[in-house]
Amino acid sequence: MAYASTAHDAHDDHHDQPVKGFKRWLYATNHKDIGTMYLVFAMIMFFVGGFMAMLIRAELFKPGLQLMQPEFFNQMTTNHALVMIFGAVMPAFVGLANWMIPLQVGAPDMALPRMNNLSFWILPFAFTLLLGTFFVPGGMPAGGWTMYPPLILQTGAAFPMLIFAVHLMGASSIMGAINVIVTILNMRTPAMTLLKMPLFAWTWLITAYLLIAVMPVLAGAVTMLLTDHFFGTSFFNAAGGGDPLMFEHIFWFFGHPEVYIMILPAFGIISEILPTFSRKPLFGATSMIYAVASIAFLSFIVWGHHMFADGMPMAAQLFFMMSTMLIAVPTGVKVFNWTATMWRGSLSFEPPMLFAIGFLFMFSIGGFSGLMLAIVPADFQYQNSYFVVAHFHYVLVPGAIFGIMAAVYYWLPKWTGVMYSMTLAKWHFWLSTVFVNVLFFPQHFLGLAGMPRRIPDYAVQFADWNMVSSIGGFGFGLSQLLFAYLVIRCMRGEGKKATAAVWDGAMQHGLEWTLPSPPPYHSFTTPPDLPHQVHL
Repeated sequence: MAYASTAHDAHDDHHDQPVKGFKRWLYATNHKDIGTMYLVFAMIMFFVGGFMAMLIRAELFKPGLQLMQPEFFNQMTTNHALVMIFGAVMPAFVGLANWMIPLQVGAPDMALPRMNNLSFWILPFAFTLLLGTFFVPGGMPAGGWTMYPPLILQTGAAFPMLIFAVHLMGASSIMGAINVIVTILNMRTPAMTLLKMPLFAWTWLITAYLLIAVMPVLAGAVTMLLTDHFFGTSFFNAAGGGDPLMFEHIFWFFGHPEVYIMILPAFGIISEILPTFSRKPLFGATSMIYAVASIAFLSFIVWGHHMFADGMPMAAQLFFMMSTMLIAVPTGVKVFNWTATMWRGSLSFEPPMLFAIGFLFMFSIGGFSGLMLAIVPADFQYQNSYFVVAHFHYVLVPGAIFGIMAAVYYWLPKWTGVMYSMTLAKWHFWLSTVFVNVLFFPQHFLGLAGMPRRIPDYAVQFADWNMVSSIGGFGFGLSQLLFAYLVIRCMRGEGKKATAAVWDGAMQHGLEWTLPSPPPYHSFTTPPDLPHQVHL
């Protein structure tokens, strides 16, 4: 394949070795540098969004207004979601894609390195704009991360900053997705057919198509909001003949695939880790690929389940209910395959494996509550309650975020060349697991008892479980400092030297383990041959 020599020659002439100082990062075109910047940025945003969550849980610790006025509380709930989704989870997965996809498919770099640089550097500006709204008259956006009109149109000076920030985040995501697709389809080592490709690369390929399909839909929706606000259009203004419900349809056509954008790469990560520490090949790898593709397809036809209480015709309610419940089938295939991979395997419980097993159990809880929400008459009771909050946090925290942490613990020694403290990493897992359940499980009870979401104060009958939930929140937040400590130690090169295989004795099954730890600045100067265990 001709790409290897030409692409690599082009790279060699402009970044044979890293430049020293800040220019290395500002002008970075190497996939490892850009992946590192994405991951560091995501961790900073994780703590920013986490601080907002701590403020929310502190306010809800007991009934009555303690720390903040309702308007500021709404600003925190809105921006906590925006920062965690667009600033923490998505950039972390893009960072993992940048680091690992070229290593896994045997490519010399990402296909479009300069666009890769631009897609990262857009993000700090986007979040400076978003977080900068704290200082403008009227404060930060407070209309919910879903930005429903007419409420969001009452935002003050922050409104255009919010819309522009969302556009920038979307542009960054689209560029990152194009890069992933072109790299995987054009730059795989010739011996690697698509079905021999690692599951992480497969899940990212499918995720990238989702991103390209739905980010422009979000851009269109927020642009219509912008013109309603400043140019007198009436897309969503009922007084001018518009329809606020149209926004919900457009937004959730983006929003539901977005949920899978935030979880599909985690499925790939878990599919890498469980076979390694079970010392068995992944059970039914091909069926896993079809299951992920099926979930991605179904994600486009279920958006209406977010809107059951909006006065939908019965036929539409039945369609969205059944199509949503259908997603349980490929999801069940995946959970079965992961469980079958571990069945009678020679298991060992290193930190990545602990996080993967934690993911398996707790993501399944989130999946089951999602099935409950899919049932129309039941959803009328659950909607807009803390049951919904509990459901999506079980999917996104022990799901997406545990998946990211599993990936970091799995590949960090490969990236940095040093091992972290296994004992501290296991402490981090157990503290996170205990506290994440103390934090979110009581919210199911609160929701079933009728506590509405997005309120700064509540009736006294909800006090006990809110206090328990807040204690879990503070414990979970503080536990993440241990994660930051372990990562920073490895980044500084403090720790025992890691071998090329890293997990000696485990079943290594990818091209990344054929490279030394840390890998050279340019991983593959010629397309590598596949080791025999790569074959699925």
